[in-house]
Amino acid sequence: MSKTYKVKKVIVKTEYKVLAALLIILAGGLVLLPKYEKNSGIKPEIFLKNVISTERYVTTDLIADKIIKQDPNLLLIDVRKKEDYDSFSLPNAVNIPLAEVLSSDSEAYLNQDAFDVVLFSNDQCYADQAWKLCNRLGYKHLYVLKGGLNEWFSTIINPKEPKVTDSELAFKQYNFRKAAAMYFGVGNATTTTKVKPKKVIKLTKKKKKVAEGGC
Repeated sequence: MSKTYKVKKVIVKTEYKVLAALLIILAGGLVLLPKYEKNSGIKPEIFLKNVISTERYVTTDLIADKIIKQDPNLLLIDVRKKEDYDSFSLPNAVNIPLAEVLSSDSEAYLNQDAFDVVLFSNDQCYADQAWKLCNRLGYKHLYVLKGGLNEWFSTIINPKEPKVTDSELAFKQYNFRKAAAMYFGVGNATTTTKVKPKKVIKLTKKKKKVAEGGC
């Protein structure tokens, strides 16, 4: 067995352990916190189906294009720790550390219909965990930046020039990335500034019907 395979296997096991821990915390929160009802969230079978799906992932090219075009429907959520966020983040991103995803203050950003919410972290591990927690609660319009900031730097900030034999599409993509790199500061993190977060209107929750029958 190669070292690379062993490392990947350990990473996968670690991710599942983190997910298991987060699900335990979520389950405890649903029991202990009065704001949640016993039947809150989606059914387990639907949740597992959503977790397996890759539809939640969006590419760095798509997000770069939306940022440049100042898409009013885009809301970026940085789920890393505050010190990492203060060091560097994407323009207009709001910082909600993974540990605070289930807080009442975070719900106004994560559980609403006004924006397409894109979660991101250094790779995509923490963002994925945040997405799973929110999806279990039934939050919609949530996505994960595929590859996270690591992918952002390798594709948008420092794009690799295609080979002469590559397709026209590859060169078109490279030209877009070069232009985007200039827009974002050609790899200089200090030039990618954060501005005042967008105002998010809290949802007016509908009263839930009392469950009929059963224990």
